[in-house]
Amino acid sequence: MGLLPLPLSLLLAAAPVVTPLGSAPAPASLPMAQDTFDALLLEGDLSELQEACVESAGFGANDRLQQLRDRLLQVAPAPQPFSVVMANARALMTCKDPAGAQRVLSRYGPGTARQRREWLLLSWHAASAALDQERAILALLRLADGQPGRLEGEQLVVGLDAQGQPLVRSGLDVLAQAQVASGQTLDAVQTLLAGRTPGKVAARRLAIVAELLAELEPDRSAPLLETALDQAAADQAWSLAEELLRLQLRLELANGGSGERPRERLRRLATRVDDQFTLLELEEEDPLLTPEQRQQLEQQLRSPREPGGHAALGESPNPEAGASGVDDQP
Repeated sequence: MGLLPLPLSLLLAAAPVVTPLGSAPAPASLPMAQDTFDALLLEGDLSELQEACVESAGFGANDRLQQLRDRLLQVAPAPQPFSVVMANARALMTCKDPAGAQRVLSRYGPGTARQRREWLLLSWHAASAALDQERAILALLRLADGQPGRLEGEQLVVGLDAQGQPLVRSGLDVLAQAQVASGQTLDAVQTLLAGRTPGKVAARRLAIVAELLAELEPDRSAPLLETALDQAAADQAWSLAEELLRLQLRLELANGGSGERPRERLRRLATRVDDQFTLLELEEEDPLLTPEQRQQLEQQLRSPREPGGHAALGESPNPEAGASGVDDQP
């Protein structure tokens, strides 16, 4: 057991398990007959081919999916109107071929502002699905006219939940995640610092920046993490504050420090919010414990989802708690 969880940047970046956009549950009926499929492959329009992609994906008919992908790349050769290009690309996304969708989109340069926005959003989606981080970043930066801060209010659909409802994230966070994934660490830092949303959102972003800078610019990292703690405390988001203190502890230990200060701050906050799980963890980390005492504490550690456990923490209902919950002063 220990107090060093996954990096906060990974916790923030991690998205729920979702159904990829453009897919659909398997239909209740049987798949279409082979002769019907063969005829559709030769004569079907984009809408019919897309419906066949949905069915084939639902039944796991990979051979048919590949045939449909090949056909979709040929059915509407350039030049085509904007609407046809977009429909063709969306059909390829449904057919689980984001790279093919990128090829089709490259056939058209959008003219009007509305077309440009629609084209860039689909270009980002295709690049993201193809794990082409460079093109995903380029599409988002073009969407923001080179100013990442403009993406803060851009809600991007990143997938579907189990009920088929869209899941969205701020375009600014999506861009930063892609920049981190592509090794553009300092660009990701600048992107996250362009955000202006206060409170918990700001705290999480600042924590990621602090972690990204921990090795590159440690002198900047520490004060950013303190600012993140202030933002979390202002929102009385004590569970988040505990995660931030864990991160502070991990970074201090990684830099050869004792970790005494963040450990004590975490202890005081856990006491204040009655987080028995964290308090037991802190006791277990005590280097003076005997093996027998450590084993006894391990037996006492209950699931974080049980009453008093860490997962039960949320925003404090007590308006008098204030920022002192994570303050250094006694």
